Amino acid sequence: MKRELDALITQMHSAGILYADAMRQFKKRYILEVLAQHKGNQCKAAVELGMHRNTLSRALAELDMNTAQIRSGMRRPVMSERPGIGQRPRLPIPTASRTA
Repeated sequence: MKRELDALITQMHSAGILYADAMRQFKKRYILEVLAQHKGNQCKAAVELGMHRNTLSRALAELDMNTAQIRSGMRRPVMSERPGIGQRPRLPIPTASRTA
């Protein structure tokens, strides 16, 4: 892993990427990976990252990461949109007729 990181740093430096931009991209990718592991749960992700949930929320805002988009991208699709799963057959609902 160290060799891969060294190669990446060399490539970024050769491409002229500024330190601030490199750090921003690293933070975004790292946080996104942890959020994905916790299916978008910010509380659990914050614990793993070693920070308070409010600190994570601020970091997401500073990095212009849309939390709603992150959460929706990690949710299971509704039944009708899942591949290979058709809609369940609907049973007729009996209607009671009133007689007076």
